[in-house]
Amino acid sequence: MTSVNPWDGSFASGLNNFQDAIEKSCRDFIDSQAPLLVGLGDDGAALLEAARRSLSGGKRLRASFCWWGYEAVRPSTDTNALLRACAALEFLHASALVHDDYMDSSAMRRGYPATHEAFANKHRVHEWAGDPAMYGASAAILLGDLLLSWADEALRTCGLPDRDVLAGLRIFDVTRTEVVVGQFLDVSAQARSTRDVDLAMTVLRYKSAKYSIERPLHLGAALADGSTDQQAALTAFGIPLGEAFQLRDDVLGIFGDPAVTGKPAGDDLREGKRTVLTAFALQNLEPTDAQRLDTALGTDLSEGEAAALCALIESSGARAKVEELIAQLTEQSLAALDQAPIAEPARESLRALAYAATQRNV
Repeated sequence: MTSVNPWDGSFASGLNNFQDAIEKSCRDFIDSQAPLLVGLGDDGAALLEAARRSLSGGKRLRASFCWWGYEAVRPSTDTNALLRACAALEFLHASALVHDDYMDSSAMRRGYPATHEAFANKHRVHEWAGDPAMYGASAAILLGDLLLSWADEALRTCGLPDRDVLAGLRIFDVTRTEVVVGQFLDVSAQARSTRDVDLAMTVLRYKSAKYSIERPLHLGAALADGSTDQQAALTAFGIPLGEAFQLRDDVLGIFGDPAVTGKPAGDDLREGKRTVLTAFALQNLEPTDAQRLDTALGTDLSEGEAAALCALIESSGARAKVEELIAQLTEQSLAALDQAPIAEPARESLRALAYAATQRNV
């Protein structure tokens, strides 16, 4: 099969082409699993369709950072194999989202019912025995597990040299551990109703920042046999950028446009997320208003109630503080990138990806 670099041309067109190429790589992998699942009847086919839906769309930023982590060390010669390796991160991300939506009781994902909601609705329509919500939860847990398994398989069978894949798998193992532990830190922070900004930053770093940017960069560099100095430089770039990326996500989770994000306005408030944004607000508000926000987090808010809490957070100065922090972290990241011992074409593309990750509306 001809190996074509999707990033040829301008950055904008390259990003679009790369997103399409990753979509195809994910679809091709799922298609390779189809005979087993479809052979199991309607239930297998339903799980297969849910897997396809969970891998459809998205920004593909993790895959992009993996690609340019590789290119930071050396130019790729087997585009299709590298695309498959990058796609493994998309399977990991899809797994995390399926589980995260259930744990957060989030009803929507990219404008469609979340996996647990879709299967619960199917149970209700067919009037099956038992609890629809439990059926939906079970389906989401199992689909997330399946996607996590496929993430490992996609990387192991990507087609790059075995020595390089083994190095990549070591990074992938650490990545998955950090994601799971970070998610548990998040669950625990919500259970304790924490107002601690430092703890919120720790949760942010391990639940999202590291696995969204630093580890994808490390994975790409490991697959290209990158040096210890190159990996360290990618950390200096990736950690602050990953934190800025997630802080932007937190802002969008409360203030984002539902028509763009595919989720209701103020959805993070209904899910009770204890983010850096809410921690700043809780610290800065007058005691009565802080208690009002604290009590409302994680409750079934109407649109009007959510809007009022958004205004409260805005008035506390928390949003402005987070925007300032995003700018500082991005500047720190780009300064590290300027000094990194990496290939020049990758440096410019990583700079462009940094802006794409932090200056976005979805």
